[in-house]
Amino acid sequence: MIGSKSNCGISLSHRILHAAVALMAVWLLLPLAIIVPISFSGEDSFRFPPRVWTLARYENLADPIWYTAFLNSCCIAVLVALVSALLGVFAAFGITRSRSFVTSVLRAMVLAPQVVPIIVFGLGLYLVFLRWNITGTMLGFVVAHTVLAIPFVVIPVTAALETFDRSLEKASASLGAGPLATFLQITFPIIRPAILSGTFLAFLASFDELVLALFLKSPSFYTLPVLLYRHMTDSIDPTVAAVATIELVVVGSCVVLALIMQSR
Repeated sequence: MIGSKSNCGISLSHRILHAAVALMAVWLLLPLAIIVPISFSGEDSFRFPPRVWTLARYENLADPIWYTAFLNSCCIAVLVALVSALLGVFAAFGITRSRSFVTSVLRAMVLAPQVVPIIVFGLGLYLVFLRWNITGTMLGFVVAHTVLAIPFVVIPVTAALETFDRSLEKASASLGAGPLATFLQITFPIIRPAILSGTFLAFLASFDELVLALFLKSPSFYTLPVLLYRHMTDSIDPTVAAVATIELVVVGSCVVLALIMQSR
């Protein structure tokens, strides 16, 4: 009797939890259900649902302004993802293979950009980059976004290394394999899913970043989020809905790929 009451209570709590998660999902996805139809609107205002359907907003993206911003964002994000993956793997090894004090210092340094308010971080970078004369350049964007994106690689790779059986490396070394061969044949295949998922998340963090981009932009070099923000504040142009829809596709693809990599 007591067991049945306990099971009923657990079942009820699970139903409440599932309902809460479902409501949260609906709340988060509702704006998407509005933005996507508006991107096909033929009107010059944000009207939902659209009375006239057209692809004209997507045709506007052929404008060099939008195309250049999209290309800048993609190039920066790819470079940031590659650099973050390389540095993040080294940092993860330093965190997991060092002594306790060094581990704490390295972990704090790597995660600092996630703790410091982004406005403060952006202002500091702007003042430094202004002195170095790299504001409004791809190099400046890549350096700034890499600092922000490295934790997205370090966290999953560190988790993979902490659960990694190091006796496999010792066995490989005892059989005559060098450090590089051991890493390529033993360690890397095991932590590869974590590296790939972190790389996708680093790409996503850079591609969708706005605050640092607002500090580092110039009239001749800007990213897609900056241009999107500018059009949202300066005018009412439904083209931004088309841009937002494309960003959703890119972001969603990266998230799905990251989840697939983590599940392997």
